Amino acid sequence: MKTSPVRVIPLGGLGEIGRNMLALEYDDDILVIDAGVLFPGEDMPGVDFVIPDISYLIENKSKVRAILITHGHEDHIGALPWVLQKLSVPVYAPRLAHGLITVKLREHGCLTEARLNVVEPQMPFKIGAFRIQFFRVCHSIPDAMGIAIETPIGMVVHTGDFKIDHAPVDGKRMDFAYLAQIAKDEILLLCSDSTYAETEGYTVSEKVVGEALDHAIGAAEGRVMVATFASLISRMQQVINAAVKHNRKVTVVGRSMSNNFKMATNMGYLKAPSGVVVSMNEARKLPQKETIILATGAQGEPTSALVRIANGEHRSVEIDFGDTVIISASPIPGNEALISKTIDNLYRQGAKVLYSKIAMVHVHGHGSSEELKMMLSLMRPKYFLPVHGEYRHLVAHAELARTTGVLEENIFVIEDGDVLEITKDYGEVVGRVPAGPAFVDGRQMLGREGTVLKERGELGHHGVVVIMATIDKRASALVGLPVMTSYGVVELDELEDLREKTSYKAQTTLEHCLNKGLEYGHIKDQVDEEMSDFLHEEMRRRPIVLTHLDFV
Repeated sequence: MKTSPVRVIPLGGLGEIGRNMLALEYDDDILVIDAGVLFPGEDMPGVDFVIPDISYLIENKSKVRAILITHGHEDHIGALPWVLQKLSVPVYAPRLAHGLITVKLREHGCLTEARLNVVEPQMPFKIGAFRIQFFRVCHSIPDAMGIAIETPIGMVVHTGDFKIDHAPVDGKRMDFAYLAQIAKDEILLLCSDSTYAETEGYTVSEKVVGEALDHAIGAAEGRVMVATFASLISRMQQVINAAVKHNRKVTVVGRSMSNNFKMATNMGYLKAPSGVVVSMNEARKLPQKETIILATGAQGEPTSALVRIANGEHRSVEIDFGDTVIISASPIPGNEALISKTIDNLYRQGAKVLYSKIAMVHVHGHGSSEELKMMLSLMRPKYFLPVHGEYRHLVAHAELARTTGVLEENIFVIEDGDVLEITKDYGEVVGRVPAGPAFVDGRQMLGREGTVLKERGELGHHGVVVIMATIDKRASALVGLPVMTSYGVVELDELEDLREKTSYKAQTTLEHCLNKGLEYGHIKDQVDEEMSDFLHEEMRRRPIVLTHLDFV
């Protein structure tokens, strides 16, 4: 009997850092692994998040059985509030990720409809044609998991984000015994984290960060602020540990961090002696040398607590001379400029700033080349698919696979939207599905092919000119001179001259249109076109022209 191939379809996370989502399909069953966001670039004005295009999943929604979550970072769970609005499927996640997802869905008002399930490592369950088992890995967040998926034609292993840490903050090491056990039989396909495939050697343990934070907090003479990801629970615990040692109190600012801090404490992932964690009002009453503020903003996000503090716009916290600010995160590619600006503004206000370039206050949660080779050597997969990384990371990881003995023809460096089919005998890319970015702007979704972002870009680059005129409908004649206003076009000292020239040109154009007896729509189009050409001749720029006509 001929068996069907397994289809592997990345919908995000390949060729980029973030927006992770991968679909695994066999006959009439589809599993989705992760549903993450990507932070917007400077070329995406007004966009809050970038999420995967799930049109392929929507078209095949009768086949989609579940979403499996590897861990609770935003680039793996952040898209769920929008994805679950379109796909009513159960979500399976480790305990901490389950808590973080619950907080997120509650904030978006869509928790009641969600079907969330907690999974424990090495507790197998079946969904459709797949038998699934999560296994523990080390990452920069507790309860990070990889996933072993037994398909009708062989085992598929997805590592999730991982590194090999022999001294993790939560004391739970990577489950090598389980990996060795499943590797006794052939691993059909390994999908493995590629983020630091270019980095030689081994990734430093989280223990080193704890020691560095302890030293920095102990040496600080005034108040300390620590900025990190709102989901980096293990880093919060390290800050609490240092606070206890150095007789400081901890307070939290930023809604997402406050919500996650409370959830992690209630679930037992954060432990602090009574009285160590205090409210902001209580912290203000203490000497500054006895306080630590935990805040969001390690990526320079414009609305985050740290950025508002750095800009002097936070309602509760101001920088005082002598404050020590610790930015405990590595820049996500594309965020470097935002972070640099935040650091500069903190220095301007008199703070001492420690960040990853000058102090060991953060280590990444991804395995370097030797750890990736160790995973490849342990799994000995027939087929290998590097995932989670920019394209150069995928290429570097593919080269590591070659050095460990994976055959060249069985290594696939693909991109979002490629459809990889594998059987026991062959593997090949057989087509593509839609997999571009989808943009979240407030409560609306903006498609890549839409006009909104293009129009915002044009407005930002060229500005807008508005022409307003009143027309006597009976006489078919202008009432007075047209009025021109502009935004983002010229400096104030040049505006009056341009306004006068533009108004007279608009008058000439409108009178010509009225003499020809054109209808309203045609008049507006004619004025828009001729005024655009006129402004280009005057300024060598082509601002957006909007014509508004009142008929009386």
